[in-house]
Amino acid sequence: MEGPAAMTLLYSDVEEELRAAVRALLADRCPPSAMAARAGEEPLYDAGVWKALACDIGVAGLLVPEELGGAGASPREAAVVLEELGRGVAPVPFLTSSVMATKALLAAGTDAATELLGPLAEGRTTAALAVSFAASPYAAAPDTVTASPRAAARDTVTAEDGTLTGRVTAVAGAEAADVFLVPASGALYAAEATGVQPSVSLDVTRPVAVVTFDAAAATLVAPDLGPLRAALELGAGLLASEQLGVAEWCLATTVGYVTERRQFARPVGSFQAIKHRLADLWLAIVQARAAARNAADAAATGADTATAAAVAQAWCGTVAVRAAEECLQLHGGIGMTWEHPLHLFLKRAKAGEIALGTPGDHRDALTGAAGLPAPA
Repeated sequence: MEGPAAMTLLYSDVEEELRAAVRALLADRCPPSAMAARAGEEPLYDAGVWKALACDIGVAGLLVPEELGGAGASPREAAVVLEELGRGVAPVPFLTSSVMATKALLAAGTDAATELLGPLAEGRTTAALAVSFAASPYAAAPDTVTASPRAAARDTVTAEDGTLTGRVTAVAGAEAADVFLVPASGALYAAEATGVQPSVSLDVTRPVAVVTFDAAAATLVAPDLGPLRAALELGAGLLASEQLGVAEWCLATTVGYVTERRQFARPVGSFQAIKHRLADLWLAIVQARAAARNAADAAATGADTATAAAVAQAWCGTVAVRAAEECLQLHGGIGMTWEHPLHLFLKRAKAGEIALGTPGDHRDALTGAAGLPAPA
């Protein structure tokens, strides 16, 4: 009698080939150095880069079944793409459209949802969830979760007679979205926005915006918010892989810099204190890789996805911030300049740490699952 297949966190040959293709495209089309030079002058979102990723490589349809025009891949392959997007702080809507919005449509399973999946898989359209990027998978009402209580009072969308009216702040991926999946009146709708107003965002590589609906025509996608919760959970679990990519770039860049930079006639990296700091960081990143891969594998197999996602987010967000801060400190003066792309990684790490639930939110969820009392 055969038992269940053993879980492996190692990368398959297909995953490595996908990684190589994404990394090569990003290195050619939008390297971090080029984005640092453009930061503050123009929107970093590049429709051409996204089209190349979505259509030429086919990442837009990774999670969409083959019978619906997608690649029929699993969250493991999507996680590999996110690792590379994190390593390049790429300003593309893969997480918001090809992971979260796609998962919501797949979970909905209705005819209206299925009709949207084909164009998304082909890269002809892009979607986004009309919720704050700070929305937590554990909130009682994800459609009202925003970045602050004050915002929650005004972030309300209501459905009436097939139309949506209201606004949502801090929506990620809005600038590239053709259609929004909007939680309203206890159900999930698809609609085009009446207005998208960019907001000031810490992470310029993933801007947020205020999305407005003024009697916008809407199509019912799901009669409840179950698909929205599933999308937030998957987004949180796979965001850990992006955070892993950010941390790995920071470590590799720091090691390269301290190896070349000399002080007192010897490389800075030869000093014992620097070695210890980098060794500790390497160990934390190894642990982050295990947590992120476990979350991706759990999402692919359906094995306790909520716990795996919570563990990954409770650890990986903090590690990414730590890696970026160490990178900044060990680069010295050059790390404080706008010319160096490091600031893009630090901001992505900081913004990602509070996205889709803070590390504290995920730790609280784990204590509840384990039957432990909540922290005081």
